Amino acid sequence: MRDNLLKQKIKNGESAIGTFVKMTDPSVVEVLALAGFDFFVLDTEHVAIDREQLLGILRAAEAFNITPLVRVRENQQVEILQNLDLGYMGVQVPNVDTPEQAKRMVESVKYTPLGVRGLSPSIRACGYSTCGVQEYIDHANAHTMVVSHCETKECVDNLDEILKIDGIDVIFIGPMDLSQSLGVPGQTGSELVKSTIDTIFEKVGKSDKAIGTTAGTPEAALALIERGAQYILLSTDQAMLLKWGKSAIDKIRGKE
Repeated sequence: MRDNLLKQKIKNGESAIGTFVKMTDPSVVEVLALAGFDFFVLDTEHVAIDREQLLGILRAAEAFNITPLVRVRENQQVEILQNLDLGYMGVQVPNVDTPEQAKRMVESVKYTPLGVRGLSPSIRACGYSTCGVQEYIDHANAHTMVVSHCETKECVDNLDEILKIDGIDVIFIGPMDLSQSLGVPGQTGSELVKSTIDTIFEKVGKSDKAIGTTAGTPEAALALIERGAQYILLSTDQAMLLKWGKSAIDKIRGKE
C-alpha cells in the first residue's frame, strides 16, 4: 500500500502541480514524472479508456512515483469503485452540484464507517488479498483523495452546504463548463465567470477544503498559487505536445 504524497503535500499547505492525461500510452506518465509533475488526472470523462489501458498507466505511475488520479465519467458508485480497486489514489468527480450528490460521492469512495464502498480484499489495491483487511480499510480511507468539481451555477449556489460535507479534499473549479452554465460558453475571461470564480475562491478559502483549478501557462499557475490554489492542473498532455510542437515548427518555417 502506497501513501498518497499528493494528499500529504496539500495537508502541509503546499501547492501541487499536475496535468490532465488524455493519451493512453503509459510512457506519457513516465515522462511527466521525470519532468517533475506531482500528479496527473487520467481523463476518462472525455476520453475512452479501457481497463487494460487504465492498469498500464497506473503501473507506470507507480514505477516512476507520480500520484495517479482519475476523472471518472460520472458520480456513480461502481464507476468510482472500479477505478479505486485498481489502485488509483483518488477520483475527480464531475457534475457534483448538490450536498446530496457530494455526500454520495464521498460514500462511494470511503469504506465503512465513513462510506459504503464495496469491500473485496482480492482487489489489486489490497495486494490481491495479501494485506490485512482492516489495515487496508484504514489506509484507503486516509489516503484516497476526493476531488469534487464545481462547474455549474447550481453548484455555486449550493457551495456553502457542499463545503460542510466531510471527506472532500479539493473543490475543483472547471472554468469551461462553468462558463457554459453561466450562459457565456467558452468565455472564461468574462467578468461574469471571473466574479463567480472569485466567489468560489472566497467560500472555499473559509473552509477546510483545498481549492483547485486549471492553468494554461506557468505564469497562470503561479498567479493561482498566489491566490491560494493548491491543486493545479497545468494544461493537458496533448496540449503541451501541440503547443511546443507548433511553436518549434513555426520558428523553423519562419512564421514567428
